[in-house]
Amino acid sequence: MRACVLALAGLLAGGVLGADAVAQANEPPKKTLRYAFRVAETGFDPAKILDIYSRTVTAHIFEALITYDHLARPAQLKPLTAESLPVPNADFTVWTVKVKPGIYFQDDPAFGGKPRELTAADYVYSIKRFADPKTASPAWSTVEAWHLTGLKAARDKASAAKTDFPYDAPITGLQAPDRYTVRFQLDKPNPRFPQEIALSDLFGAVAREVVEAAGDQTMARPVGTGPFVLKQWRRSSFIALERNPQYRERRYDAQPAADDAAGQALLAKFKGQRLPMIDRVEISILAEDQPRWLSFLGGEHDFLERVPEPFFSVAAPNSQLAPNLAKQGMRLHRTLGSDVFLMFFNMEDPVVGGYTPEKVALRRAIGLAMDVQREIRVARGGQAIPAQGTYPPGTSAYDPAFKSAMSDFDPARAKALLDVYGYVDRDGDGCRDAPDGKPLKLAMSTTPEGIQRQIDDLFNKDMKRVGLCIPFETKKWPEQLKAARGGKTQMWMVAYSSAQPDISSAASRFSSVHIGGNNIARFSLPEADKLYDQISALPDGPERQALITRMRDLGNAYMPYKFKGHRFHLDIERAQLSGYRRPVFWQHWWEYVDLDPSKVPQ
Repeated sequence: MRACVLALAGLLAGGVLGADAVAQANEPPKKTLRYAFRVAETGFDPAKILDIYSRTVTAHIFEALITYDHLARPAQLKPLTAESLPVPNADFTVWTVKVKPGIYFQDDPAFGGKPRELTAADYVYSIKRFADPKTASPAWSTVEAWHLTGLKAARDKASAAKTDFPYDAPITGLQAPDRYTVRFQLDKPNPRFPQEIALSDLFGAVAREVVEAAGDQTMARPVGTGPFVLKQWRRSSFIALERNPQYRERRYDAQPAADDAAGQALLAKFKGQRLPMIDRVEISILAEDQPRWLSFLGGEHDFLERVPEPFFSVAAPNSQLAPNLAKQGMRLHRTLGSDVFLMFFNMEDPVVGGYTPEKVALRRAIGLAMDVQREIRVARGGQAIPAQGTYPPGTSAYDPAFKSAMSDFDPARAKALLDVYGYVDRDGDGCRDAPDGKPLKLAMSTTPEGIQRQIDDLFNKDMKRVGLCIPFETKKWPEQLKAARGGKTQMWMVAYSSAQPDISSAASRFSSVHIGGNNIARFSLPEADKLYDQISALPDGPERQALITRMRDLGNAYMPYKFKGHRFHLDIERAQLSGYRRPVFWQHWWEYVDLDPSKVPQ
């Protein structure tokens, strides 16, 4: 009898388990977006990051008050967690915005098992963190340039006294007069202030309880109100996020231009769909071009963000998707980026820095010796255009017809400049010496990626052509970035993406306030600082445009940066992915795409 009972219990248990298995089998497969970063992330604390790869992740976890319409071109602002766009006073020194009630943070033990509503105080706290000396935020210079009344003074006091930042003390420039109202007060007028705060990757709200509970582990414990939550992180190797189960009801909507056929088609297909439309995102870190390309071709990834340059001709001959890829239902997105790739000189370095004629001559000679057109043709597959100055395409001051000496390739003129200012080879070793007769100690920082090695090889040939010997110092990208921010790098080649339609971000490369941040060259000139302040405060118009032009020309003359080019970005989505459109001034896009698991190659 006992054996029969046990057998019956086993059958019943088997039946229940079988039912569960059947139920699970009948569930639709998870919509998982898989792709790869070409450079490793640094972490996921918005106040502690600046690199584009970390910011791509944080933009999907955290949410700013406002954002950009993902289909509108030119860019348009729209509310995100706010009820409406910020409202200014008459002289643009006070901006007021209302937080939408009923928005909640993702679950975290710090909340004690209770739902935690987003409030105005969260944005006040989040922005104060950038001013806290202990945060050591690389984006502090950006926030400092907002001129929020009293914020810098609070930072300076805490720094001088070596005390904790006064988070609970009232600061005039950052106020939460009630539960849902945020008021920003500026020392200087800023007619474009909403663009400054429209970045979820940096200025999304964090919860104070979580930050304090995380201690020194905030980079690994991101908790926001956004559509995705971090589920897994193996540093510099793998990142996985999943749909936020507590995410509010938010529907797909946008306002593409009437003549934007592609945008209108996306709106017609997805309008009204609940966001996000996918369940999971898996990101691998594949720094080498060939593994990233082969992983995509092999079906391991649904999306290829930026085709590796060595494979441009294979993936998109004549800038059209290769027929063999088109037959598989793939789609190519070719977009001129609002960015600039450049080489910077550390203006505090005793060899390449400084503002005297011989230092300017050395930098300009190096710039003239660089064959950027060859770099674009050989290393970048022709997918770029030469840069003429600091302002990238898509920004308000970019002029496609403008031509400057910045794009000149003239080795003869480079040699003449070096000769005139005393950079000559005195000992016959083939390397020019410094004007004082000592060895000219130059060094180029670099990273180990495949395309960078090719660019370095071209650069080395260019420099040897004019008698400059410049050895390379190789480190991983995060290490080089840290060194560059601290002024420990002599020269390095990097790229910047625009953060907003206005040119304030590009102009900040010449503002001493932004040293350690956007001003990676550590350029400091009183005239440039004055220009930047005026550009920030003036409304759009001819007077402001004249100052913008002067800033560009001043930068070109002193040459703290060799602006090289603006890239075309080639992205490919497989047949199973739909809805992609490359962001311009923002980083989030995962919530706007859909994926059909039935079309994923098996």
